[in-house]
Amino acid sequence: MAPVDLDEIPDEEGLGVDASGVRMVVEVTSPGRRDLQRDRVRKRREYARAGIPVYVIVDGFDDEGAVVVLSSPDQKKAKYAAEHRVPYGTDAVIP
Repeated sequence: MAPVDLDEIPDEEGLGVDASGVRMVVEVTSPGRRDLQRDRVRKRREYARAGIPVYVIVDGFDDEGAVVVLSSPDQKKAKYAAEHRVPYGTDAVIP
């Protein structure tokens, strides 16, 4: 979730947006081992490092399907302090 006008939060190089202006990322996992590794591990680490406050992973490949809500990023450790996982069909609370 970012401002409608992304020109309000350009990055230093003018190639994208400054992560500090992004309040939430919602990811739907892709099939395949490499794709799942990217979605579940690498992106989680990089979004935490960037300080994205909330990262939601909709994972149809986690057992019967799950929604993982990550919040409270620790930028120095590149990890989220809070993780809440709920199976499909259960309400997920997004801070």
